[in-house]
Amino acid sequence: MVWQARAVFWCGAIAVGLVAVVFADACGWAIRYHDKMIVRWPLAAPFITPFGFAAAVYLTRRFSPAAKGSGIPQAIAALAAADDIQRSRLLSLRIAAGKIALMLVGLLSGASIGREGPTVHIGASIMDALGRFAHFPSEQLRRGLVLAGGAAGLAAAFNTPIAGIVFAVEEMARSFEERTTGTLITAVVLAGVVATGLLGNYTYFGVANAHLLTWRAWIAVPLCGVSGGLLGGLFARILVRGSDLLAPLSTRKAVFMAASLGLIVSALGLVSHGATYGSGYEQAHGLLTGEVSPGLLFPILKWLATLASYLTGMPGGLFSPSLSTGAGIGAALSPLVPQTSLATMIVLGMVGYFTGVTQSPLTGAVIVMEMVDDHSLILPMLATCFLALGVSRLLCKEPLYRALAKPFLRQIDQAGPGRLG
Repeated sequence: MVWQARAVFWCGAIAVGLVAVVFADACGWAIRYHDKMIVRWPLAAPFITPFGFAAAVYLTRRFSPAAKGSGIPQAIAALAAADDIQRSRLLSLRIAAGKIALMLVGLLSGASIGREGPTVHIGASIMDALGRFAHFPSEQLRRGLVLAGGAAGLAAAFNTPIAGIVFAVEEMARSFEERTTGTLITAVVLAGVVATGLLGNYTYFGVANAHLLTWRAWIAVPLCGVSGGLLGGLFARILVRGSDLLAPLSTRKAVFMAASLGLIVSALGLVSHGATYGSGYEQAHGLLTGEVSPGLLFPILKWLATLASYLTGMPGGLFSPSLSTGAGIGAALSPLVPQTSLATMIVLGMVGYFTGVTQSPLTGAVIVMEMVDDHSLILPMLATCFLALGVSRLLCKEPLYRALAKPFLRQIDQAGPGRLG
């Protein structure tokens, strides 16, 4: 049984990595194809985006309701499932395939969504399917597969293995253990070092030349922490409350609501000259390298576009859009701290806003540190993250993904063992 469990874990991890690579390439193609359509037919955006949003939401509700949204809430709820029947309504290969196809529809339409959360959902689904195929009798082991699949999905999506492990501990495993001991943190770090050595080392956003050279430059920490916490916490609060308030309308007129929100996203895309479409990777990368300057209004427009895209209920994540929004916030605040480099402000803006949205400070610090391959800023990044966390909690009392997982958890509680749906 031990060797069988290990073989399933290894095969599952390889499968998750392969699917994540193919998914990433497909998402990149979808974003580029949409950009080409908008360049060729700039006035077609008010038609492409609303129609695409409506199609994505209709197909999601008709064929794969469990594929909606980020997918992280479904993975969290699946950890609380009592048996295979409950879990299969949240995680399955069919749901994973639907997630991939429907998210590509959203990106082709210009939605401001990311692939990282969906890759977590896909990874958890693949691991759970392998566990069912191997007929593992232990529920604890089956939950471990889901947890490992989600972590592997994030690690493969960003090529940030340590962040994948920290994310599993900090976000997905909150229900298992709210307090992490020093021994656990040590194990996580050691495992992450091994994973980095095995998976290789490239940087998602390139290498940032970011440093805090003087004590005066440390004003960047509270500035980015408070700003990121406020805007991120406000985003999370509006998203949670908006999802609850729009639930009755989304049940009766989901397609109409999606088309209306698509019209808003297309208008934001026109105002931003296309900068708010897609995941935001190009804008964040361009800001860090100095190749692109999307403008002072970019973070606000991207904030609105991401909110509107997610409220439709189409499959799509928040990680990349949040990081690009944070990069824009850091760039906009940079003139206020002339003692600090632009790259430093962008990095601190990314971790501050990401933490404000997700309330996962360790994940925010580690994921950005690995993506830009810069360890010199780890202390300022951690300080920014925990400050942003405190500010965000004033606006949104409950972490975003835990709040979004509640509807799925209620379904499990109401259905009882083996009767979900």
